[in-house]
Amino acid sequence: MTFKLTIELSDRDLRHFRRELRRAREAVRIADDDEILAAAADLVETLSAADLPDFVRTRLKQLKVLHAMLTDADWPLADGERSPVLAALAYVCDPEDIIPDDIPGIGLLDDAVMIELVFRELRHEIEAYEDFRAYRRALPKRLLGKPDAATLAARLARRREQLMSRMRRRRADDLRVTAR
Repeated sequence: MTFKLTIELSDRDLRHFRRELRRAREAVRIADDDEILAAAADLVETLSAADLPDFVRTRLKQLKVLHAMLTDADWPLADGERSPVLAALAYVCDPEDIIPDDIPGIGLLDDAVMIELVFRELRHEIEAYEDFRAYRRALPKRLLGKPDAATLAARLARRREQLMSRMRRRRADDLRVTAR
């Protein structure tokens, strides 16, 4: 038998989580990107092997996407686009965040909430990246014969620019709507 628990986060609750994310972003400014990425990779590996609640396991998949987005050489993000993703990873890797991670059953609850919030905030970036990954996987099948590396690279670059342009346009549109 499953049990559904719905938690409604008020504007005040969301402000609290966003403050914590800003705190993590400040920490990112003084932390080395490679250290954060390595810690996130270790965390993903550790959590993948653990017996996790389903609400955390679902967010673990999202965490993997965030990590992949930053480590994919074919998907270079500008510093302003990398920063929120690094902040989310830094937050999740901090064992002494809002709810300390070593508390059985609920220690990862705040991390799951934070990942969900970041995933919603970065939906355009994540959607563009997932579209790029799908395009990259399908590209060799689209080209007849055996394409050379230069042709593949040119097609990937063109598609990446299209998707990043779409991502930035949608982000700008969201900011205009929010500013009203």
